[in-house]
Amino acid sequence: MPASPSQLTTMIDLRAEIDATDKALVKLLAHRAGLIDRAIEIKPGEGLPARIEARVEEVVGKVRASALAEALDPELVEALWRLLIDWSIAREEKVLGTGT
Repeated sequence: MPASPSQLTTMIDLRAEIDATDKALVKLLAHRAGLIDRAIEIKPGEGLPARIEARVEEVVGKVRASALAEALDPELVEALWRLLIDWSIAREEKVLGTGT
């Protein structure tokens, strides 16, 4: 379990926790990329294009709500997720094409 920021009393400890958090975030992003790869396999069978605008907005809405619940800036989270989503869709389009 991650340490609470208030429990960290030195910059050495704080930096170690930041590094551990970054490593965990990268691992989660790699898992998400694997899920995108699986979507690439599933979407053609369901006749789905890489970009589904309603789904993009649904995901953004959910992460904004999560950010608010965690007292994190929803504008920052939305910007990060839109970049992540665009990257994911580009990854899909390399295989699936742009679709309709």
